[in-house]
Amino acid sequence: MKTVLVTGCSSGFGLAIARDFLERGWRVVATMRSPKEGLLPASDRLTLLPLDVTDADSIARAVAAAGPVDVLVNNAGIGFLNALEATPIETARALFETNVLGLVAMTQAVVPAMRARGAGVIVHIGSSVTLKPLPLLSVYSASKHAVNGFSTALAEELAGFGIRVVTVLPGRAPATRFGENAMALLPAENPFPAPYAPLVAAFMAGFSDADAPSTSEEDVVAAVRQAVEDPAAPLLIPAGADAVALAG
Repeated sequence: MKTVLVTGCSSGFGLAIARDFLERGWRVVATMRSPKEGLLPASDRLTLLPLDVTDADSIARAVAAAGPVDVLVNNAGIGFLNALEATPIETARALFETNVLGLVAMTQAVVPAMRARGAGVIVHIGSSVTLKPLPLLSVYSASKHAVNGFSTALAEELAGFGIRVVTVLPGRAPATRFGENAMALLPAENPFPAPYAPLVAAFMAGFSDADAPSTSEEDVVAAVRQAVEDPAAPLLIPAGADAVALAG
């Protein structure tokens, strides 16, 4: 029985990905900062583990408890939305610590065993912001561009060891908690600088447009499934009608 380890399973894409693997008979190691029972169906093939991808000891404990991992899905990440001039450098560091360095650290933790076995798949959940520049997402976009660069170079590095590396690029996903999470780091009062008010209003209107193409959890699940099951899968897979359109 193959084992998949999925990070960031408390909601959204991570939870949907873990559920799909579980339904398809995999052994699933679902991780989150604070594991919650009942989010996934009870199963003797399910292991819930605490994991903070910015903490080396937390990573070491989770990987040791997981045992041999055939597939790693790096989904854990945080969003942020604001003008650059209103973005504290501490917030920028926090995004890169989780979205980039946490992903790198998780990958480092599983590669040696995969290399020794001569097989493995590593899937990163990136973003379609790397396909189209968007205002107010400059720092978040920078972190996701870093993931693409890391992933495509690493794919070349590990191909000779039988390890594949693929990045899934979801589009706008209003049904998930991305918007809520992206706003969580903002100050409660006057979160956006006044001169950017028209830009913020236009962005929010576009993000909440129910008629515009968007990405569902099912779209991302399907892309992850392709990444894992198709040896010829491309290095970057857009997920969702909007992401596919941007990819051309």
